[in-house]
Amino acid sequence: MVSPAEFAGPPGGVGLSRLSVYDWPAADGVCGGTPHMHLACSEAYVVTGGRGAVQTLTVSGYAVTPLTPGTVAWFTPGTIHRLVNEDDLRITVLMQNGGLPEAGDAVLTLPPPYLADPGTYAAATTIPADAPEAERERIARARRDLALTGYRALRDAEGPEALAAFHRAACALVRPRIAEWRERWRRGAEAAAKATGEQLDRLERGDPSHLGGAVVRSEQPLESGRFGMCGRLDVYGFREAHG
Repeated sequence: MVSPAEFAGPPGGVGLSRLSVYDWPAADGVCGGTPHMHLACSEAYVVTGGRGAVQTLTVSGYAVTPLTPGTVAWFTPGTIHRLVNEDDLRITVLMQNGGLPEAGDAVLTLPPPYLADPGTYAAATTIPADAPEAERERIARARRDLALTGYRALRDAEGPEALAAFHRAACALVRPRIAEWRERWRRGAEAAAKATGEQLDRLERGDPSHLGGAVVRSEQPLESGRFGMCGRLDVYGFREAHG
């Protein structure tokens, strides 16, 4: 486990990626990504280019938030979201809890039979890393379209029960991974918060010794163009290295 004094990851232990939202049209004529929900992480979009929107669905209802350069939009766990690409939408994505989303903190809005157990869900959502690019694109588009089927059913449902049932199914799917998630949180966001507490304690005592250990770091993307849920991703290694 990373101690607070040793933590030198990104501010607050966040995760970061660059995203070019898919321009693939769906059955409803809208171009964009795969609707899904996070269970333990808030997410923020910093729009760096193009134009689009994010459709969201919560117990409060359905909403559309326009996305243009300079927009910062964020939402909390439990928000089903679908990115819409209207004109070359590009985003810097900030994720709470560092590498937690890469550890599975996202459940796609697949129809209920695909949410029955982790094996069935994985078979419908996994993109083999060693598959040819054309095959990875085919799988990414197929899972997007399958998730849109479930998403439309949730949007069209009357009353709160369909959304509540999806929440229960998502919780059951991720429950076996909670111990792993907790350890990632401890190494990342918790360690970052504790580091701030230690620094405040030192400053209150008049002890500036931690300032002598200042470091400067930079990093290029570890991988570019990965097929993500919402688009092609440039990913950075510190997301997992630091939690």
